[in-house]
This record gives sequence, structure tokens and C-alpha cells, in this order.
Amino acid sequence: MAAQEPSPPSSMENNKPGFPKKILANKLEDKHLCNCCQNILRRPFQAQCGHRFCFYCFNRTVGSGPQKCNACIKEDIFEEPTSILVQGCAFPDNAARREVENLPAVCFNEGCSWKGSIKDYELSHEGKCEFMILPCPLCKELIRLNEQERHNERECPERTLNCKYCKEPFHFRNIKAHDEICPKYPMICEGCAKKKIPREKYVDHIKFCSKFRTPCRYHVVGCDLSVSTLINNYLCRTQLTMQFEKTKVADLGRRCQELEVKAGTFEDVVCVLNREVERFATTMEASNRQHRLDQDKIEALSNKVRQLERQVGVKDLTVAEMEGRLREMSATTFDGVFIWRISDFTKKRQDAIAGRAPAMFSPAFYTSKYGYKMCLRIYLNGDGTGRGTHLSLFFVVMRGTSDALLKWPFNQKVTLMLLDQSNREHIIDAFRPDITSSSFQRPVSDMNIASGCPLFCPLSKLEGKNSYIRDDTIFIKAIVDLTGL
Repeated sequence: MAAQEPSPPSSMENNKPGFPKKILANKLEDKHLCNCCQNILRRPFQAQCGHRFCFYCFNRTVGSGPQKCNACIKEDIFEEPTSILVQGCAFPDNAARREVENLPAVCFNEGCSWKGSIKDYELSHEGKCEFMILPCPLCKELIRLNEQERHNERECPERTLNCKYCKEPFHFRNIKAHDEICPKYPMICEGCAKKKIPREKYVDHIKFCSKFRTPCRYHVVGCDLSVSTLINNYLCRTQLTMQFEKTKVADLGRRCQELEVKAGTFEDVVCVLNREVERFATTMEASNRQHRLDQDKIEALSNKVRQLERQVGVKDLTVAEMEGRLREMSATTFDGVFIWRISDFTKKRQDAIAGRAPAMFSPAFYTSKYGYKMCLRIYLNGDGTGRGTHLSLFFVVMRGTSDALLKWPFNQKVTLMLLDQSNREHIIDAFRPDITSSSFQRPVSDMNIASGCPLFCPLSKLEGKNSYIRDDTIFIKAIVDLTGL
């Protein structure tokens, strides 16, 4: 069994390369192989160049940055940027994954007869096969999964046991060495023959055991007499006490000398630290002064930036106002005839239905350069009696710069038209102003109250296919009769 190779670990996650080739029951096809690890695809991802990789293999390949596709190079089809593998350029190949997971599989562990699909292998068998060969984490011997518990408990030379005396753990191979140092190991007194004396208490026992005999402390110079432990202990204690006192005095003297040296060293260190503190304080004061100067400069620059931003804002408003005037002047006419082009009709009508923009004003137009100033107002979802059923169109007299030179009230005939873009049937309505109405008196504000046709055009005519709306655009035409001007 030791000659077999260990089985690969299980993975239900995306952090492992492909399945080993030898689990496949049928003939292996190249399309089922990862172009990186050359094993059977696990969680296949397809790169933009068309080659497939395991999810783990692809992320490991591009983890350090963009890489060239080795498969494209090998097949001599390398082409930038398609053959450059980067994070985000690949997508899960679910079709290939289903195809791989449905392939028949067998367990390659010796003695195992399991069969199924690769999907079943991954879900229920990979890493769980009783015949799987694993290395023992302690002795590194290769064993089957179903024999691991017995090996750990009875056979492993590196297994850990608990001492039955002191309960401390130790390696099996060190059992004899542990018995020689175990503090709870039972000892037998050689004097009184008392048994089961824990090793940690044995020395204390023989110190006071009257039957335990020890050699005379002068046996090194020829005395062969054995004396009682108590007598020997007394003599030893007396001599040890004297020796201890001498050693203690010498140790205290040595420590006093060491403390004097350390005190001198500390004084030197304190002097150096004091100089460093003074230098640091000077540096900090200079830094604080510079910081305050920098803050003042920053505040001044910030004020200047805010001032410039206000100036830019005012200029932006001026430019926007001038652009609006230019657009208005480009659409202005001075002959009493005005054609209003309304694009994005569908969106603007939806806005009118929703109440976001129920009405729209046209640019101004004139009867002459110094004539009446006028505009149109349209309700794409109707207004008043025409709301929801008709397109409402109104005529508005505006305050102009030459009003003092004109004849009031305004009394010119007005014709309003929705143009048929096939030039077959225009929708036309005309009226002559009611000179008693405030709508046609000389304006005292920017514009008078609008007057016109609330039932100008049924909305039903604008539904479906019609010739009034082309490219989502309609055209409104106004004609002011110039007779008498």
C-alpha cells in the first residue's frame, strides 16, 4: 500500500484545478480538457479567444495581470487583443459544464467499484471514497481513508498518548524517556521499602526517612561510612547555609557595581534625550510657523478660486442667455408667416399627458422688423374643452420694442395650420381677433392671455399611421394677414 500515490483532495468550491483524467470511463476528448492544467474541466470558463479553462486555473493565470493565451500561441492563431487573457474577459460556459458533468466516471482508487457521472463524483464521492489513499499527517505513511482511525489509534509511531500517571501527552516513541522524567511515576524507597512514592515527592521522602542511608559527605577523601539521611542533611544544610550567605554577599556586591554602571549610562542617555527634545521642539516650532503660513496661502488661494468660480458662473449664465437669444433670432421671421417644427413628438406628448409639460411656447415671430411681436402656444394633450381629446393651439400677442408705434388693439386675421407632410390635406383654422378682448390690447406684461382654438385637431387623427407625423415630428404654420399694415 505504501507504493500507491495519495488521492487528490475533494473540492466543491472553485479553488481547485480540473478533475484527473483517469476518472473518465470513456475515451477522453480534447474539448473537455482545461488549456491550463490539462485536466478535465472543472467549472469551465470560456475566454474571448474561444479556449476553455477551469475557473481556478483562469483566475490563477490572470491573477498577476494580463497574460497571453498559450493555447492560441500553440495553435498559431495568436491575435491581439483577442488572445490576451485579462480579468473579466471570460464567462461561465454552462453548456460545456453540463456536457462535462454528464460524462461517465469511475473511481480510480484501487478496490473501489463506484460508477456514475462526473457531477455525481464531485457531489458525493470525491474526497469521501473509503479506498482513497491519504498520507498520515504525523508519520506520512500512505493509508486508506477507512483505515485511518485504526492507524491513528494503534499503529502510527508518531501517535500521541496520555501518561496514565501524570496525564500529560507524549509521543509513543518517547514512552521510556517519559517514564524516566514523569513527576508522578511511582518509586520505591530503598530504605523503608515504601512503594508508589511519586517521583516529585521522592526526594522529600528520603530527606526525612530514618532508614535511608547515604554515603558520608567525605567519602570522596576515603570515608566509607554510611550515615543517616537526617544527620547528613543537617551537616549539608549548615554548610549550604554558610555557602549561601557568602554567595549572597558576593552577588549583592556585584549587583551594586552593575547598578552604578547602569546609572551612569542612564544619565548619559537622559542628557542625549534632553538635547534631542530641545532640537525637536525647535523644529516643531519652525514647522508650526511654516504650517500657519501655508494655511494662510491656502485660504487666500481658496478665496481666489471661489471668486473665479463665481465669475465663471456669471459668464456661463451670460453665454447661455446669449445662445438662447441666438437660437430665438435664428428661428424668428419678419413677414407674419411662421413655421414651427416640433420634434420628439411622442415624448413631449407623454410629458403633456403626465402633466410634466402640458404646454409649449414657440419662438417669437413678427409682422415686420418693427411690427407686432407674437408667438404660438400648443397643448399636445389639449386644454379646456379639448383636454384629452384634441390638440389645442393658441395665438399669443407679446410685448415688443416697437409697440408704441403700432395700432392697437391688434386686429389682423390669424390663420393656424397643422401641415400634412404629404401636402394633401392640411388642418386649418382661422379667426379674426375680438378687439374688445384683453388678449389683443397693447401688452403690459411680457405676453397677453393666449387666444385661439382649444379644439384645433382631434387627437384621433394623430394616432396610428398618418401623414401629419413623420420621423416623430410635426409642423405648425401660422399666417398673420398683413392687410392694412
